[in-house]
Amino acid sequence: MSIAVLGKGKTGSKVIELAQGTVEVFDRVNVPTFEKLIKHDLIISFLPGDAFLSLIPILLETKLPVVTGSTGFQWPEDFNQTLKDHNLTWIYGTNFSLGVVALKQLIEKLNQVSHLFPHKQFSIHEVHHHKKVDAPSGTALSMKEWLHAPSTITSDRTGDVIGHHSLTLDTGSETITLTHDAKDRRLFAEGALWAANLIKTKKMEAGLHPFQHVVETHLSL
Repeated sequence: MSIAVLGKGKTGSKVIELAQGTVEVFDRVNVPTFEKLIKHDLIISFLPGDAFLSLIPILLETKLPVVTGSTGFQWPEDFNQTLKDHNLTWIYGTNFSLGVVALKQLIEKLNQVSHLFPHKQFSIHEVHHHKKVDAPSGTALSMKEWLHAPSTITSDRTGDVIGHHSLTLDTGSETITLTHDAKDRRLFAEGALWAANLIKTKKMEAGLHPFQHVVETHLSL
């Protein structure tokens, strides 16, 4: 498989390191163009959100599948339908850790029993390296969405922390905490490459698919 990798930052560089087959890296020096991108089978992006958003028209034009971990932006309105109209399959994730899929399951279970605690309060805390621009992180926002309950989110940016996310349920007399710590950035690259391989080997419906949902669907087959 020939992969066009957009961005060679902390995670993009791990994709380049782990990818099998042909890889071409696109950045400020090798700027992605339609003519260059269509030489490949698939596109993987870990660009900053604004940069990725600006490339969406070109990416649509290529008609290639896309796996993206870009965060800090809003998808264009009705973009899922846009991809369906173009018969394109894209997978996106705020976090490509397969372990975060397990975390999602635990969060949903926790919410199912939260009615037992009338004075409950949920809080989410996330920590990332000091160069990460968006706050709160996309994963923290996803955690709040999975919870389906009011919660506060706090963020820290320090050192070279890869990713720390904690969800705490405070009942007033006890606390329950779910925590995920990323130990090596290669886990995000491994998840993105797993998704890329799935797009190329399995028949998937056109549209915009959340990574977590793709993994859950695959596990249920």
